[in-house]
Amino acid sequence: MTILTEDRRTAAHYIVSEAANIYRSREQVTIGQSAKLKAGTVLGRVMLGAAVAAAKAGGNTGDATISAVTRTAATKIGVYVVRFTAATKFDVSDPDGFKIGSGSTGAAYADDLGFTITAGSTPMVAGDGFDITVSSGSKTYVPLDAEGSDGSQLAAAILWGPVDATDGDVRGVITARDTEVVTDALIWPEEYPTESIPAQLQRLAAHGIIGR
Repeated sequence: MTILTEDRRTAAHYIVSEAANIYRSREQVTIGQSAKLKAGTVLGRVMLGAAVAAAKAGGNTGDATISAVTRTAATKIGVYVVRFTAATKFDVSDPDGFKIGSGSTGAAYADDLGFTITAGSTPMVAGDGFDITVSSGSKTYVPLDAEGSDGSQLAAAILWGPVDATDGDVRGVITARDTEVVTDALIWPEEYPTESIPAQLQRLAAHGIIGR
């Protein structure tokens, strides 16, 4: 006899309650290429594109170099300005023009962004520097990624119904807000750090998705 196993992870199986107007709780969005995903999968959103550094307009007197730039949860879209105040010292301003930190050549800088500037044979002078442009991401929703740095590492929604995104982006429905959900019914990435789940549930709560 063939034994059939029912997959209980059908659409909306994780929902306790939604807004009276269910369309307030749900949205139709683009799910980024990933895999076959089941209803209840916790999703992040790709908000940031690449972070690209270049010497300031007009070039520099010195020939210091900057490493590849890493993003963090605090990274903003726009241009970060790195300007030297002395041969080995620099300040960093965010895209809104606010100074967010200072650093030195040869030491890793870590704040909204992460990078290391290495001194060259010709010293930098005050006013030299780099501009770091952070582009906008695709805004697609993807399975939560503990190692992501583009927004996919931050819980933003829950997949309402199953989709197959194996071969490319697809349209799908998400729980976006104003919903109570069964916490134990949510699907996390394989081997996702258990200690990180409470913080992600808090992120969902900030969107109005409350675990029960």
